This record gives sequence, C-alpha cells and structure tokens, in this order.
Amino acid sequence: MTRPETKTGAPAAKCPSCRKPVDPAFRPFCSKRCADADLGRWFSGAYAIPGEPVPREALPPEEDED
Repeated sequence: MTRPETKTGAPAAKCPSCRKPVDPAFRPFCSKRCADADLGRWFSGAYAIPGEPVPREALPPEEDED
C-alpha cells in the first residue's frame, strides 16, 4: 500500500493522534475531536517536560484562604 500524496507530490500529513489524513480546518489534526483530546493532554500535564526540582525557597509564598 502506498501513502497518499499531496498535489505537490509530497506525502500527505497524518494526524499525530490517530494517524488519519489531516483536515486543513484542524491542522495538524484530522478533526476537532483529536485537537480537543490533544489540548486535554496538555492541560492534564501529560506533555510536561521533566526538569530539576524547584527548591521550596524559590516558590512563591502560599496564600491562606480566609
């Protein structure tokens, strides 16, 4: 099976979530559903980049809720 091509002959882009062909309206995704699912992963921290722990002294002070 060959990959679909664009008008320029380049391989057609695929959705990074489900690998279906990209819809220009939701680029780089195929649908609003895949775009929203990806946004949800960003909000949940699934795409967090690990780094060095931040020392407690460097954090802003916690505010008490009254």
